[in-house]
Amino acid sequence: MNRPGRPTESLPAPTSQMSEGWHCLHAYYRAHPLPPDVPLGAAREELIALLAPDGENAPERLQVSVVSGQRADLGLMMMDPDPLKIDAVIQAIRASSLGPFLEPAYSFVSISEVSEYVPTVEQYAQRLQREGTSADDPAYAAKLKAYEQRLPIMNQQRRYPDFPDWPVMCFYPMNKSRDPQANWYQLPFSRRAELMAEHATSGIKFAGRVSQLITASTGFDDWEWGVTLWGRSPEHIKEIVYTMRFDEASARYAEFGQFYISYVMSAADALDHLRVR
Repeated sequence: MNRPGRPTESLPAPTSQMSEGWHCLHAYYRAHPLPPDVPLGAAREELIALLAPDGENAPERLQVSVVSGQRADLGLMMMDPDPLKIDAVIQAIRASSLGPFLEPAYSFVSISEVSEYVPTVEQYAQRLQREGTSADDPAYAAKLKAYEQRLPIMNQQRRYPDFPDWPVMCFYPMNKSRDPQANWYQLPFSRRAELMAEHATSGIKFAGRVSQLITASTGFDDWEWGVTLWGRSPEHIKEIVYTMRFDEASARYAEFGQFYISYVMSAADALDHLRVR
């Protein structure tokens, strides 16, 4: 019931769908041995159909990977404006013939966003001047125009990301520290933005080798962000994580959860790898 005196005409209709950006789910499973009476051929095809990225009921993004180590065997990453469309895949897996033999091991719920630390064109202009580039310098105008042209593209990718067709994937959750001696949230915004700009500069050096997606999980999961990395090769994942840990934003203020390293493949290839054949 609406409270008296509180107009609602100008408010959008209540919805579980995102008005901007997508819901995101990372889900990990342990695979258990199948009993001999399971009709394996039909069960395989059922799960392969459920995990087809171009399936009729598939979310906007769906990627399958095989997880290295014993935390999990099978990994899924899904994104869609509707969280129930993502959850429908999870429920369909549970109810499938192979569902009883896929034990949920870990999940992480988040949403895509454009970070508050991504500078606007005006903020980028101010940064250039702070770094010593005069507004009269032709390089200043060229850099500013280039940034203005690529900013909408970068923000589109942050909200509605394409998953790169690269073989290696790494996921981990993270927080910013609230330690009394290193409390990120007590720093002024200008200082936080400066530290994140330094952090971003370190990451840019890996362009073409590593693709990164940061999703927000405050209010959705136990951590504040999820970090997904795709690499052209395994060593690139190690190198970017190691390099960026020396930035003050990470070395002083970051807290990390468990890391999941996995290898992207089709659902059919993943089941072959897990000996479900």
